Amino acid sequence: MPKDGKPRGKMSSYAFFVQTCREEHKKKHPGEAVVFSEFSKKCSEKWKAMSGKEKLRFEDMAAKDKVRYNKEMATMPAGEKGGKRKRTKDPNAPKRNLSGFFFFCNEERGKVKAVNPSYGVGDIAKELGKRWEVCTNRAKFDSLAVKDKERYEREMAAYKAGGGGINGTASAAKKGKPAAKKAAAAEPEDDDDDEEEEEEEEEDESD
Repeated sequence: MPKDGKPRGKMSSYAFFVQTCREEHKKKHPGEAVVFSEFSKKCSEKWKAMSGKEKLRFEDMAAKDKVRYNKEMATMPAGEKGGKRKRTKDPNAPKRNLSGFFFFCNEERGKVKAVNPSYGVGDIAKELGKRWEVCTNRAKFDSLAVKDKERYEREMAAYKAGGGGINGTASAAKKGKPAAKKAAAAEPEDDDDDEEEEEEEEEDESD
């Protein structure tokens, strides 16, 4: 945990993907300077072209990092956790897709609570992480994740085609931010929004 006592922020699947690309680039081209704007653009294009199955590796990494983050947050005094303003969500927007790890958690969370009724959110997250590490049936949950990713992409395409999110891009345009530029960056940013929704769903279940 950082010196200030606060947990390191959780990383999205896209952030892990970019980190991996950067490390691979350094190995192939040691000492070569990286032009961030060009590198970022290439990563974004490659990410958009990847299939849901190809992204599972990074979604798994993000899911594990979220367990780490939630566990560290659970150990912090309530007064030091702070908070951030939640964004207003469109109730008509498609329900975001879940990673294989979260399908696993949905199936195992009740079992963990039944065996350990005194466990708090942090303890449950830690136990789920341990069970996932030794899970021998990951293919089942990865398959569910791929199907759910496809479902989400279909529904999101229909949502956007129907004018979903227009108010958000219009507001950005008023502030001097071109809507086209915002739309171009939408794909990578979806992961962060999705993680916030997952976190809220977990908090609701723990109440």
